[in-house]
Amino acid sequence: MTQPTSDHGYTAEPPERIWTIPNLISVARLLGVPVFLWLVLGLHTAAGGHSAAGDWWAVGLLIAAGVSDWLDGKIARALNQQSRLGQMLDPAADRLYIAATVIALAVRAIIPWWLVAVLAARELLMGVVLAILRRRGWAALQVSFVGKTATLCLLYAFPLLFLGSHVAVYAETARVAGWSFVFWGSALYWCSALLYIVQARRLLAGPGPAMG
Repeated sequence: MTQPTSDHGYTAEPPERIWTIPNLISVARLLGVPVFLWLVLGLHTAAGGHSAAGDWWAVGLLIAAGVSDWLDGKIARALNQQSRLGQMLDPAADRLYIAATVIALAVRAIIPWWLVAVLAARELLMGVVLAILRRRGWAALQVSFVGKTATLCLLYAFPLLFLGSHVAVYAETARVAGWSFVFWGSALYWCSALLYIVQARRLLAGPGPAMG
């Protein structure tokens, strides 16, 4: 069934569904966050240092999370399984992986804490914007290409930075590539926030979401 939309073309409320394939994929991604943190912070070598093998497993987990992020969107559209829960789970999983990764990198002194603050400030700003929208009845903002690209850049950057912290022949290349993705991803992350604010202002200036 087609969902009611506003004059701006946004769906006000998707269907109430829980047991869908995309939602199960998103839940699996969320369950991977504590596993990721254990791999990069809790798994140590016999000498007491961080395990390189744990970093490689963590990189694999991040890759799997990125692939599943793309996959659940494809499945939702192909099987018409969009849901209100899915609209919350998918970006929540993205944000949790980014938050977990930047904190782990900062704890291990691979990135500075000011970078954590830059990314956290963006999340705080978007949290305020989304809270205002929900009070007016809007479920979520339309995901932008810039926002998805920013997330992908950061998800590429963080595994490379972990590998760049190793004592290995690939470390320097991984570190340079990782920081390149960090700068691009952080810039696009804030750019997408500004685009979302423009969307939000347009929605709040309108008559409100249509009700089905």
